Amino acid sequence: MTLIDVVHGDITAQRVDAIVNAAKSSLLGGGGVDGAIHHAGGPEILAACKALRATTLPNGLDVGAAVATTAGKLPARWVIHTVGPLYSPHEDRSHLLRSAYTRSLSVADTLRARTVAFPLISAGAYGWPREDAIRQAVTALTSARTAVEIVTLVAYDRSVAELMRRSLP
Repeated sequence: MTLIDVVHGDITAQRVDAIVNAAKSSLLGGGGVDGAIHHAGGPEILAACKALRATTLPNGLDVGAAVATTAGKLPARWVIHTVGPLYSPHEDRSHLLRSAYTRSLSVADTLRARTVAFPLISAGAYGWPREDAIRQAVTALTSARTAVEIVTLVAYDRSVAELMRRSLP
């Protein structure tokens, strides 16, 4: 059974096997978590992402999919990049948001990662309402079949960390 923990802090400082990046589909960096991970990890992450774009992912990473690269200078061994969906009040995309979590765990399993840190995917610039983003994350993480032993949900904001803690079973 996977233990789910919540911390208030910086995802780039987490000492885990893999850090999940809420990436843009281009895999070439961006703002928020994506920009922070690329900045802290150094040019090795961008080089690995460019290599993926030049080979297996010429059109970028699909929403809900996940792929791993080196973690560069980060304290983790790997970065698992996943693309969360944009929120829409007119279309239910929650299955894509849950897929970003479960497919990231599947990638972690192929890496034999036992500890994985996640940000709250799609809740920033992608506009997903925070409470529902947390609910989707917890639903996906608690229902996933994985060998990952510890999942850490990392919140940059203290109030979001508290919401996450209250949402755990």
